[in-house]
Amino acid sequence: MPRKPRQERSKATYDAIIEAGFICVADRGTSGTTTRHIADAAGIGVGSLYEYFANKEEIFQTMNQRFIAEVAAMLRALVAPLARMPIDEAVKLMLHRLEAFLNGNNQRYLKCTREALHVGRNGQLQPVTQVLSEIAMQYVMYHPEVTRIRRLPVMLYVFINGGIFAIVQHLSNPHPTMTFEELSEGLAAMVGHYVDRELQLTSGGGA
Repeated sequence: MPRKPRQERSKATYDAIIEAGFICVADRGTSGTTTRHIADAAGIGVGSLYEYFANKEEIFQTMNQRFIAEVAAMLRALVAPLARMPIDEAVKLMLHRLEAFLNGNNQRYLKCTREALHVGRNGQLQPVTQVLSEIAMQYVMYHPEVTRIRRLPVMLYVFINGGIFAIVQHLSNPHPTMTFEELSEGLAAMVGHYVDRELQLTSGGGA
């Protein structure tokens, strides 16, 4: 049975396997990655890898957990500054932080996220959308007027999932038709205009 790392040396090997998993999936995709590929990239034998993980799926699962933990920590650190911003500026800040996060470490997270979308593993990204939903609801707590928006949960779902898909597609395109700044400006304007219009309508100021 695979064991959990306890000593510093074991933790280092465990982390090396996870890092190697990201490298291999970014280069080969999940279907093209084997435990031997991961072991070779980690600089260990396959037998040593099996001391920690039963198969590559367990490695992929742990990789996803680490990705979720890191993106959640990055986004949750933004709650305080976001709460003080107009909605369009808040959206742009989150988009730019996500861009930097996905492009970091030789785009390993971007490539793995793109792979998840490509092979239909959208469920792997669900925790990310959940974190974004939590942050959106915390923003609403600081801006209670936003609760007047009709179909708020539905629109949050559309904006969050559509935004993530748009970001991944744009960053994955070697020759995008627009800059990331233009994309972020457009997404922020879309959200901002919708919120403004809804607040006008629900306050009786609309036509």
